Amino acid sequence: MMPKKLWRLKGKLETYRYFCAAFMQAINQLYPMLTTPKKVVVTMHQKPDGDAMGSTLGLYHFLIQLGHTVTVISPTNWADFLTWMPGIKTVLDFERQTAAAEKLIDEADWIFCLDFNTLSRTKKMEEKLNKATALRILIDHHQEPQEEKFAYGASDTSKSSTCEMVYDFITGSGHEDKINVAVAECLYTGVMTDTGSFRFPATTAAVHTMVAGLKSKGIDHSKIHEHVYDNFLENRFRFIGNVLLNRMEVYYEYNTALIAIPQSDLIKFGITTGDTEGLVNYPLGIKGIKLAAIIIDRGEERKSSFRSKDGFDVNVFARKYFNGGGHMNASGGQNKEPLEEVVKKFVQAMKENKEQLSNYEF
Repeated sequence: MMPKKLWRLKGKLETYRYFCAAFMQAINQLYPMLTTPKKVVVTMHQKPDGDAMGSTLGLYHFLIQLGHTVTVISPTNWADFLTWMPGIKTVLDFERQTAAAEKLIDEADWIFCLDFNTLSRTKKMEEKLNKATALRILIDHHQEPQEEKFAYGASDTSKSSTCEMVYDFITGSGHEDKINVAVAECLYTGVMTDTGSFRFPATTAAVHTMVAGLKSKGIDHSKIHEHVYDNFLENRFRFIGNVLLNRMEVYYEYNTALIAIPQSDLIKFGITTGDTEGLVNYPLGIKGIKLAAIIIDRGEERKSSFRSKDGFDVNVFARKYFNGGGHMNASGGQNKEPLEEVVKKFVQAMKENKEQLSNYEF
Protein backbone atom coordinates (compact mmCIF):
# COMPACT_ATOMS: atom_id res chain seq x y z
CA MET A 1 0.00 0.00 0.00
CA MET A 2 1.27 3.46 -0.91
CA PRO A 3 2.20 5.68 2.10
CA LYS A 4 -0.12 8.64 2.75
CA LYS A 5 2.60 11.16 1.87
CA LEU A 6 3.11 9.53 -1.51
CA TRP A 7 -0.65 9.48 -2.11
CA ARG A 8 -0.79 13.21 -1.37
CA LEU A 9 2.18 13.82 -3.67
CA LYS A 10 0.58 11.74 -6.40
CA GLY A 11 -2.61 13.77 -6.01
CA LYS A 12 -0.71 17.04 -6.29
CA LEU A 13 1.08 15.85 -9.43
CA GLU A 14 -2.20 14.83 -11.02
CA THR A 15 -3.69 18.21 -10.12
CA TYR A 16 -0.64 19.95 -11.62
CA ARG A 17 -0.90 17.93 -14.84
CA TYR A 18 -4.61 18.77 -15.07
CA PHE A 19 -3.86 22.45 -14.53
CA CYS A 20 -1.18 22.41 -17.25
CA ALA A 21 -3.50 20.63 -19.65
CA ALA A 22 -6.39 23.01 -18.99
CA PHE A 23 -4.46 26.29 -18.95
CA MET A 24 -1.74 27.15 -21.43
CA GLN A 25 1.28 28.52 -19.58
CA ALA A 26 3.21 31.54 -20.84
CA ILE A 27 5.96 30.60 -23.23
CA ASN A 28 8.62 32.36 -21.18
CA GLN A 29 8.24 29.52 -18.68
CA LEU A 30 9.96 27.40 -21.30
CA TYR A 31 13.10 29.56 -21.47
CA PRO A 32 15.07 27.79 -18.69
CA MET A 33 14.49 24.43 -20.44
CA LEU A 34 15.87 25.50 -23.82
CA THR A 35 19.44 24.51 -23.01
CA THR A 36 18.48 20.90 -22.19
CA PRO A 37 18.51 18.91 -25.46
CA LYS A 38 15.16 17.42 -26.47
CA LYS A 39 13.63 15.54 -29.38
CA VAL A 40 11.61 18.25 -31.10
CA VAL A 41 9.03 18.33 -33.88
CA VAL A 42 8.09 21.69 -35.39
CA THR A 43 4.94 21.86 -37.47
CA MET A 44 2.63 24.34 -39.21
CA HIS A 45 -0.75 24.56 -40.94
CA GLN A 46 -1.56 22.70 -44.15
CA LYS A 47 -0.44 24.26 -47.46
CA PRO A 48 2.10 26.45 -45.63
CA ASP A 49 2.70 30.00 -46.78
CA GLY A 50 5.80 32.15 -46.30
CA ASP A 51 5.08 32.86 -42.64
CA ALA A 52 4.36 29.23 -41.77
CA MET A 53 7.45 27.88 -43.47
CA GLY A 54 9.62 30.83 -42.47
CA SER A 55 8.72 30.56 -38.78
CA THR A 56 9.16 26.78 -38.58
CA LEU A 57 12.50 26.77 -40.38
CA GLY A 58 13.68 29.82 -38.46
CA LEU A 59 12.91 28.02 -35.19
CA TYR A 60 14.55 24.84 -36.55
CA HIS A 61 17.84 26.63 -37.28
CA PHE A 62 17.73 28.21 -33.83
CA LEU A 63 16.98 25.04 -31.84
CA ILE A 64 19.64 22.88 -33.50
CA GLN A 65 22.24 25.36 -32.29
CA LEU A 66 21.14 24.60 -28.72
CA GLY A 67 21.72 20.88 -29.24
CA HIS A 68 18.14 19.76 -29.82
CA THR A 69 17.28 17.04 -32.34
CA VAL A 70 14.76 18.83 -34.55
CA THR A 71 12.51 17.82 -37.45
CA VAL A 72 10.10 20.09 -39.31
CA ILE A 73 6.94 18.35 -40.53
CA SER A 74 4.48 19.97 -42.93
CA PRO A 75 0.96 18.51 -43.01
CA THR A 76 0.98 18.78 -46.81
CA ASN A 77 3.16 19.85 -49.71
CA TRP A 78 4.18 23.49 -50.19
CA ALA A 79 4.63 26.08 -52.93
CA ASP A 80 7.62 26.03 -55.27
CA PHE A 81 8.51 29.62 -54.35
CA LEU A 82 9.54 28.36 -50.91
CA THR A 83 11.94 25.66 -52.10
CA TRP A 84 14.99 27.97 -51.92
CA MET A 85 14.72 28.36 -48.14
CA PRO A 86 17.65 27.13 -46.03
CA GLY A 87 16.82 23.76 -44.48
CA ILE A 88 13.72 23.03 -46.56
CA LYS A 89 15.20 19.80 -47.93
CA THR A 90 14.97 18.37 -44.39
CA VAL A 91 11.22 19.09 -44.09
CA LEU A 92 8.94 16.04 -44.12
CA ASP A 93 5.61 16.03 -45.97
CA PHE A 94 3.19 14.20 -43.66
CA GLU A 95 0.94 13.06 -46.51
CA ARG A 96 3.85 11.56 -48.45
CA GLN A 97 6.06 10.41 -45.57
CA THR A 98 3.40 9.42 -43.06
CA ALA A 99 5.16 6.52 -41.33
CA ALA A 100 8.40 8.44 -40.73
CA ALA A 101 6.52 11.54 -39.56
CA GLU A 102 4.29 9.59 -37.16
CA LYS A 103 7.33 7.87 -35.62
CA LEU A 104 8.98 11.24 -34.97
CA ILE A 105 5.78 12.60 -33.40
CA ASP A 106 5.58 9.52 -31.14
CA GLU A 107 9.19 9.97 -30.02
CA ALA A 108 9.08 13.76 -29.55
CA ASP A 109 9.46 15.49 -26.19
CA TRP A 110 8.21 18.80 -27.56
CA ILE A 111 5.97 19.67 -30.51
CA PHE A 112 6.06 23.32 -31.55
CA CYS A 113 2.86 24.35 -33.36
CA LEU A 114 3.46 27.49 -35.42
CA ASP A 115 1.13 29.77 -37.41
CA PHE A 116 -2.04 27.88 -36.47
CA ASN A 117 -3.94 27.63 -33.20
CA THR A 118 -6.46 24.84 -33.74
CA LEU A 119 -5.30 21.31 -34.51
CA SER A 120 -7.82 20.96 -37.35
CA ARG A 121 -5.62 23.29 -39.44
CA THR A 122 -3.16 20.40 -39.82
CA LYS A 123 -5.57 18.28 -41.87
CA LYS A 124 -4.63 14.57 -41.65
CA MET A 125 -2.09 15.26 -38.88
CA GLU A 126 -4.80 16.39 -36.46
CA GLU A 127 -5.51 13.01 -34.90
CA LYS A 128 -1.81 12.19 -34.43
CA LEU A 129 -1.07 15.57 -32.83
CA ASN A 130 -4.09 15.30 -30.58
CA LYS A 131 -2.94 11.93 -29.22
CA ALA A 132 0.73 12.87 -28.89
CA THR A 133 2.29 12.53 -25.46
CA ALA A 134 4.79 15.34 -26.12
CA LEU A 135 4.31 18.83 -24.75
CA ARG A 136 2.59 20.93 -27.41
CA ILE A 137 3.88 24.51 -27.61
CA LEU A 138 1.99 27.24 -29.45
CA ILE A 139 3.43 30.28 -31.23
CA ASP A 140 0.72 32.00 -33.26
CA HIS A 141 -0.99 35.32 -34.02
CA HIS A 142 -4.51 34.25 -35.03
CA GLN A 143 -7.69 34.79 -33.01
CA GLU A 144 -9.42 32.32 -30.67
CA PRO A 145 -6.68 29.76 -29.93
CA GLN A 146 -7.54 26.24 -28.80
CA GLU A 147 -5.60 26.88 -25.59
CA GLU A 148 -6.53 23.63 -23.86
CA LYS A 149 -4.44 21.73 -26.43
CA PHE A 150 -1.17 23.46 -25.54
CA ALA A 151 1.03 23.20 -22.45
CA TYR A 152 2.94 26.39 -23.22
CA GLY A 153 2.31 29.12 -25.71
CA ALA A 154 2.27 32.64 -27.02
CA SER A 155 -0.84 33.90 -28.79
CA ASP A 156 -0.80 37.54 -29.83
CA THR A 157 -3.12 38.92 -32.52
CA SER A 158 -1.31 42.26 -32.51
CA LYS A 159 1.78 40.69 -34.06
CA SER A 160 2.42 41.04 -37.77
CA SER A 161 3.40 37.40 -38.26
CA THR A 162 4.43 34.24 -36.52
CA CYS A 163 7.96 34.99 -37.70
CA GLU A 164 7.93 38.16 -35.60
CA MET A 165 6.85 36.05 -32.62
CA VAL A 166 9.64 33.52 -33.19
CA TYR A 167 12.07 36.45 -33.29
CA ASP A 168 10.63 37.63 -29.95
CA PHE A 169 10.94 34.09 -28.58
CA ILE A 170 14.62 33.88 -29.53
CA THR A 171 15.55 37.33 -28.27
CA GLY A 172 13.36 37.06 -25.17
CA SER A 173 15.08 33.82 -24.17
CA GLY A 174 18.44 35.57 -24.27
CA HIS A 175 19.77 33.85 -27.38
CA GLU A 176 19.85 36.67 -29.93
CA ASP A 177 23.42 35.61 -30.75
CA LYS A 178 21.95 32.43 -32.30
CA ILE A 179 20.23 34.46 -35.07
CA ASN A 180 22.56 33.53 -37.93
CA VAL A 181 21.99 34.14 -41.64
CA ALA A 182 19.80 31.03 -42.02
CA VAL A 183 17.52 32.05 -39.14
CA ALA A 184 17.39 35.63 -40.40
CA GLU A 185 16.51 34.66 -43.99
CA CYS A 186 13.66 32.45 -42.82
CA LEU A 187 12.21 35.01 -40.44
CA TYR A 188 12.51 37.84 -42.97
CA THR A 189 10.59 35.75 -45.52
CA GLY A 190 7.64 35.30 -43.18
CA VAL A 191 7.40 38.86 -41.95
CA MET A 192 7.75 40.18 -45.50
CA THR A 193 4.97 37.99 -46.90
CA ASP A 194 2.53 38.36 -43.99
CA THR A 195 2.81 42.16 -43.99
CA GLY A 196 2.33 42.43 -47.76
CA SER A 197 5.92 43.68 -48.12
CA PHE A 198 5.42 45.89 -45.04
CA ARG A 199 2.27 47.72 -46.17
CA PHE A 200 -0.40 46.14 -43.94
CA PRO A 201 -1.51 47.86 -40.68
CA ALA A 202 0.24 45.24 -38.51
CA THR A 203 3.61 46.58 -39.70
CA THR A 204 4.56 48.29 -36.45
CA ALA A 205 7.74 50.10 -35.45
CA ALA A 206 8.79 46.84 -33.77
CA VAL A 207 8.61 45.08 -37.13
CA HIS A 208 11.02 47.58 -38.69
CA THR A 209 13.33 47.26 -35.69
CA MET A 210 13.28 43.48 -36.17
CA VAL A 211 14.04 43.83 -39.88
CA ALA A 212 16.95 46.12 -39.10
CA GLY A 213 18.28 43.44 -36.77
CA LEU A 214 17.89 40.75 -39.44
CA LYS A 215 19.62 42.95 -42.00
CA SER A 216 22.57 43.35 -39.64
CA LYS A 217 23.04 39.56 -39.81
CA GLY A 218 23.94 39.86 -43.49
CA ILE A 219 20.77 38.87 -45.38
CA ASP A 220 20.17 40.02 -48.95
CA HIS A 221 16.53 41.19 -48.79
CA SER A 222 16.33 41.85 -52.55
CA LYS A 223 17.29 38.25 -53.30
CA ILE A 224 14.67 36.94 -50.87
CA HIS A 225 12.04 39.10 -52.60
CA GLU A 226 13.07 37.67 -55.97
CA HIS A 227 12.85 34.09 -54.69
CA VAL A 228 9.32 34.63 -53.39
CA TYR A 229 7.74 36.99 -55.91
CA ASP A 230 9.72 36.61 -59.14
CA ASN A 231 9.82 32.84 -59.41
CA PHE A 232 6.67 31.72 -61.24
CA LEU A 233 6.01 30.07 -64.60
CA GLU A 234 4.32 31.78 -67.54
CA ASN A 235 1.12 29.77 -67.06
CA ARG A 236 0.44 31.52 -63.75
CA PHE A 237 0.35 34.94 -65.39
CA ARG A 238 -2.00 33.72 -68.11
CA PHE A 239 -4.16 32.19 -65.38
CA ILE A 240 -4.26 35.52 -63.50
CA GLY A 241 -5.25 37.31 -66.71
CA ASN A 242 -8.09 34.87 -67.22
CA VAL A 243 -9.20 35.24 -63.61
CA LEU A 244 -9.32 39.04 -63.68
CA LEU A 245 -11.07 39.11 -67.06
CA ASN A 246 -13.55 36.27 -66.65
CA ARG A 247 -13.87 35.27 -62.98
CA MET A 248 -14.08 38.55 -61.08
CA GLU A 249 -17.36 40.22 -60.20
CA VAL A 250 -17.46 43.70 -58.67
CA TYR A 251 -20.46 44.65 -56.55
CA TYR A 252 -20.06 48.42 -56.32
CA GLU A 253 -23.23 48.83 -54.26
CA TYR A 254 -21.52 46.75 -51.55
CA ASN A 255 -17.93 47.89 -52.15
CA THR A 256 -17.08 44.23 -52.66
CA ALA A 257 -15.29 42.14 -55.27
CA LEU A 258 -15.54 38.37 -55.65
CA ILE A 259 -13.35 35.97 -57.62
CA ALA A 260 -14.81 32.46 -58.09
CA ILE A 261 -12.51 29.93 -59.76
CA PRO A 262 -13.82 26.55 -61.01
CA GLN A 263 -11.60 23.50 -60.83
CA SER A 264 -11.53 23.38 -64.63
CA ASP A 265 -9.45 26.60 -64.65
CA LEU A 266 -6.89 25.06 -62.32
CA ILE A 267 -6.56 22.07 -64.62
CA LYS A 268 -6.51 24.11 -67.83
CA PHE A 269 -3.64 26.36 -66.68
CA GLY A 270 -1.73 23.69 -64.75
CA ILE A 271 -2.09 25.51 -61.43
CA THR A 272 -0.17 23.99 -58.52
CA THR A 273 0.24 24.74 -54.79
CA GLY A 274 1.15 28.40 -54.29
CA ASP A 275 0.06 29.68 -57.72
CA THR A 276 -3.06 31.35 -56.29
CA GLU A 277 -1.11 32.94 -53.41
CA GLY A 278 -1.87 36.68 -53.15
CA LEU A 279 -4.56 36.65 -55.84
CA VAL A 280 -7.23 37.73 -53.34
CA ASN A 281 -5.39 41.03 -52.84
CA TYR A 282 -5.79 42.19 -56.45
CA PRO A 283 -9.39 43.52 -56.12
CA LEU A 284 -8.42 45.66 -53.12
CA GLY A 285 -6.60 47.86 -55.62
CA ILE A 286 -9.97 48.93 -57.06
CA LYS A 287 -11.07 52.30 -55.70
CA GLY A 288 -13.63 51.95 -52.93
CA ILE A 289 -13.42 48.18 -52.48
CA LYS A 290 -13.59 47.24 -48.79
CA LEU A 291 -14.04 43.46 -49.09
CA ALA A 292 -12.23 41.18 -51.54
CA ALA A 293 -12.94 37.47 -51.68
CA ILE A 294 -11.74 34.49 -53.66
CA ILE A 295 -13.45 31.09 -53.72
CA ILE A 296 -11.55 28.25 -55.36
CA ASP A 297 -12.97 24.84 -56.22
CA ARG A 298 -10.23 22.46 -55.04
CA GLY A 299 -12.25 19.35 -55.87
CA GLU A 300 -12.60 17.90 -52.37
CA GLU A 301 -13.66 21.28 -50.95
CA ARG A 302 -14.16 24.95 -51.77
CA LYS A 303 -11.43 27.13 -50.22
CA SER A 304 -12.14 30.80 -49.53
CA SER A 305 -9.88 33.73 -48.70
CA PHE A 306 -11.03 37.18 -47.59
CA ARG A 307 -9.24 40.52 -47.36
CA SER A 308 -10.62 43.82 -46.14
CA LYS A 309 -9.88 47.40 -45.19
CA ASP A 310 -11.63 50.38 -43.59
CA GLY A 311 -12.69 48.42 -40.51
CA PHE A 312 -14.60 45.49 -41.97
CA ASP A 313 -13.81 42.39 -39.85
CA VAL A 314 -13.34 39.36 -42.11
CA ASN A 315 -12.42 37.14 -39.18
CA VAL A 316 -15.98 37.45 -37.89
CA PHE A 317 -17.30 37.17 -41.47
CA ALA A 318 -15.37 33.94 -42.15
CA ARG A 319 -16.33 32.35 -38.82
CA LYS A 320 -20.02 33.18 -39.23
CA TYR A 321 -20.48 32.07 -42.83
CA PHE A 322 -17.55 29.95 -44.03
CA ASN A 323 -16.34 27.66 -41.23
CA GLY A 324 -13.12 29.65 -40.97
CA GLY A 325 -11.41 32.58 -39.33
CA GLY A 326 -8.12 34.40 -39.10
CA HIS A 327 -7.40 38.10 -38.63
CA MET A 328 -9.56 41.20 -38.82
CA ASN A 329 -8.28 42.07 -42.31
CA ALA A 330 -7.26 38.62 -43.58
CA SER A 331 -9.05 35.33 -43.08
CA GLY A 332 -10.09 32.14 -44.81
CA GLY A 333 -12.68 29.39 -44.81
CA GLN A 334 -13.81 26.16 -46.41
CA ASN A 335 -17.07 24.59 -47.53
CA LYS A 336 -18.14 21.21 -48.88
CA GLU A 337 -21.02 22.53 -51.02
CA PRO A 338 -20.59 22.97 -54.81
CA LEU A 339 -18.93 26.20 -55.99
CA GLU A 340 -22.21 27.68 -57.20
CA GLU A 341 -23.78 27.19 -53.77
CA VAL A 342 -20.81 28.74 -51.96
CA VAL A 343 -20.97 31.76 -54.29
CA LYS A 344 -24.68 32.15 -53.48
CA LYS A 345 -23.86 31.94 -49.79
CA PHE A 346 -21.22 34.65 -50.20
CA VAL A 347 -23.59 36.97 -52.06
CA GLN A 348 -26.22 36.51 -49.35
CA ALA A 349 -23.63 37.14 -46.62
CA MET A 350 -22.49 40.27 -48.44
CA LYS A 351 -26.05 41.58 -48.59
CA GLU A 352 -26.56 40.88 -44.88
CA ASN A 353 -23.52 43.07 -44.17
CA LYS A 354 -24.56 45.91 -46.49
CA GLU A 355 -24.70 48.47 -43.69
CA GLN A 356 -21.00 47.96 -42.89
CA LEU A 357 -19.85 47.57 -46.48
CA SER A 358 -21.73 50.37 -48.22
CA ASN A 359 -20.58 53.40 -46.28
CA TYR A 360 -18.11 54.54 -48.96
CA GLU A 361 -18.74 57.30 -51.51
CA PHE A 362 -17.13 56.87 -54.94
